[in-house]
Amino acid sequence: MSVDIRRDGSAGRIVLDRPRALNALTHGMLLEIDAALRAWAGHDEVAAVVLTGAGERGLCAGADIRALHDDAKAGGEGARAFFRDEYRLNHLISRYPKPYVAVMDGITMGGGVGLSAHGSVRVVTERSAVAMPETRIGLMPDVGGSRLLALAPGGLGTHLALTARSMGPGDALLCGFADHFVPSAALADFTAALARTSPAEALAAYAAEAPAAALAAQRGWIDECYAADTVEEILARLDAAGEPEAKEAAEEIRAKSPTALKVTLAALCRARTHGSLAETLEQEYLISCAALESHDLVEGIRAQVVDKDRNPRWRPASLAEVGEADVARYFTGADVLRLDRE
Repeated sequence: MSVDIRRDGSAGRIVLDRPRALNALTHGMLLEIDAALRAWAGHDEVAAVVLTGAGERGLCAGADIRALHDDAKAGGEGARAFFRDEYRLNHLISRYPKPYVAVMDGITMGGGVGLSAHGSVRVVTERSAVAMPETRIGLMPDVGGSRLLALAPGGLGTHLALTARSMGPGDALLCGFADHFVPSAALADFTAALARTSPAEALAAYAAEAPAAALAAQRGWIDECYAADTVEEILARLDAAGEPEAKEAAEEIRAKSPTALKVTLAALCRARTHGSLAETLEQEYLISCAALESHDLVEGIRAQVVDKDRNPRWRPASLAEVGEADVARYFTGADVLRLDRE
């Protein structure tokens, strides 16, 4: 099985179980998790749900992007269905009627964030590396990640979205992706306690003070540079900031898909005006389906995962070539997802 779903005392346990693939998500895994959550919602004997990942490397590296690559080349029908069910599951998690404890130990990226960061109890460890790295492959932050990034303090979310950088535990807490820190050495005891006691009691016993947020000391140049309205102006401010970290960020951004960068910035700006996660997920579905028809998504995955030459040939190749109409089409497609907002 790719996901281990079972009862553990008063807890419903969901263990992502593809450790050799860093627990990357398949469509079947999403459907199994969705079915379990809906069943447990009506069971009085299940007091809480606990999400973890098998293996030592992380909770989940995201979707199986090689499968996404192959399906996009074949027309994208399967990928559209995957996105639809994934975002519905993200929404269900955000509104789950029982405590939903997500243990974000190790690598937690993309779809892994969607399964964890919308839960009611979000735990990180000193090994956590949390990220929405979609611009690396010509995609844009999804699974509700654009809302989380948009609501992060100051310019931090924009910085993380455009550079595709990872957050350690302190930064994940600072940016609103997590709530609690539990040392990795205490995780086994912590999850065992959840089988017999409430999440609040388990946290009282095992939670500790988190490491400092590395980004906190860089808020000055980050907030100033990422307050600009365009990617071009952000880069100009980063170049002029006189900070080594800002120069490094600019270099990282320039390596990404120009189209993905501009669409991502527009998505975050729109997400700040949204009244609910549902509204953001509906926007992300439009964007993701439009990306399936683009050159850059297939090319980005080819360069990073298939051929691994790390030399994507983006089309268009420059920010100047990406016009307003090119960005607008990502928000006005025919693919529509409707989520209950009540």
